[in-house]
Amino acid sequence: MERKIAIIGAGVSGLLACKYTLENGFKPIVFEARSGIGGVWSQTIESTKLQTPKSFYQFSDFAWPNSVTETFPDHNKVMEYLQAYAAHFNLFPSIKFDTKVTSIDRLVPSDEDEHSWDLWGGTGKPFSSSGKWNVTVQEARNVSSATEAYQVDFVILCIGRYSDLPNTPDFPMNKGPEVFDGKVLHSMNDDLAAELINGKRVTVIGFQKSAVDVAAEVANRNGVRYPCTLLFKTVHWMVPDYFLWSTFRSLNRWTELIIHKPGEGFFSWLLALSLSPLLWLSSKVVESCLKWTFPLKKYNMIPGHSFLNQISSCMFTVLPRNFYDRVQGGGLSLMKSRSFTFCKNGLVIDGETTPLVTDIVIFATGYKSDEKLKNIFKSTYFQKQITGSSAPLYREGIHPQIPQLAILGYADSPSILRTTEMRSKCLAHFLAGNSNLPTIKEMEHNVMNWEKSMRLYAGESYRRSCVSVLLQKYSNDQLCKDMGCNSKKEKMVFG
Repeated sequence: MERKIAIIGAGVSGLLACKYTLENGFKPIVFEARSGIGGVWSQTIESTKLQTPKSFYQFSDFAWPNSVTETFPDHNKVMEYLQAYAAHFNLFPSIKFDTKVTSIDRLVPSDEDEHSWDLWGGTGKPFSSSGKWNVTVQEARNVSSATEAYQVDFVILCIGRYSDLPNTPDFPMNKGPEVFDGKVLHSMNDDLAAELINGKRVTVIGFQKSAVDVAAEVANRNGVRYPCTLLFKTVHWMVPDYFLWSTFRSLNRWTELIIHKPGEGFFSWLLALSLSPLLWLSSKVVESCLKWTFPLKKYNMIPGHSFLNQISSCMFTVLPRNFYDRVQGGGLSLMKSRSFTFCKNGLVIDGETTPLVTDIVIFATGYKSDEKLKNIFKSTYFQKQITGSSAPLYREGIHPQIPQLAILGYADSPSILRTTEMRSKCLAHFLAGNSNLPTIKEMEHNVMNWEKSMRLYAGESYRRSCVSVLLQKYSNDQLCKDMGCNSKKEKMVFG
């Protein structure tokens, strides 16, 4: 019997899920709300480029073309690469563009008690003889259009973390954007274009990747005549791209010996404990280098957490070229504040006596990814299970309490393409009937150990599903064991 698989989203994760399910004999249907593939890469500012060296952002069976010589290609070249990948593996016929999934709902017989199961889906296998999913869709460009339901055997959610539902702060009554005479945007907005910001006083809110990228681009366009202000609450370590390249090159199986790993044996625990001073020392050396290279102390830009905490929670922010040159030249102003409110002509900053006059405010404050994930479920039970930004996923892809469903691309990683490709391969292997899942309790115990290990190094910085740079190879090893392959020999494994 032919099993029906629905994949929601045609970003990098959706393309990988489609490719590997096709290879294993399935005929997936991919629902994509936009008119093209690429996910976040299809909707970004002009200056956006890879933060990961391209050799670490490369499909295992489809290399970058020789014409792309730079280490960190821009978003246009990334999109060309993704388009070429989809065309090469004939993925486009499986994709329904301009089709938005409004909800998914699991259909089970009334006498079936899923909550009492010991095994995922009752059997530990990918498909159920009784349970199905209803995937409800409608035309993305016509919110009043009629909905249509597809009944499928398995759902793969590839909706990502960085799109659709912006995260913006709440403000007291009459102190929010409604009293501001200027324009308020989020970094996800399509109309965040050059003609909008040229010759305008712009304030960017936030301090993650999108915030510093947007601020740098505005400062580059407007110069000192219309300085851009970057307003933020918390400072993070930002590293130059050449530093990131050397960091990735230095990672190998020897470096993982100094890391405590989930479920490690006594010898591994003892070895990691004895070598732990090297990890602490490495973090301090990096911090010292960044303080020496950039004027962090001068501009009060030294974070309150360690570099180790940050990379362990997958918070990598690449410093845009000439960032501090723009600051020193007057084209970019850095302002730290715990809170602010709006007024008629700008922003009232906590601790400041005069308002910050501005024409445009751009929120680059991230997305409500956990809410987006939760809201796609019709079942309140599943909504409660998925609530929480850490999203407890076994192998960063399977929720122990939600059967016949996988979530790909939700876990953060400094090498997200590689991380997701390994999980796509493992999922397709599972769907093809070549492996079973552990019991629900065993999966939940595994998730608990993984999070405990992450928090050991990330501390309070850990707040989301993450495969840190320190555990890339170990994570892949676990997936290879699931598939019955030798991770140190198989070409399919990265590293």
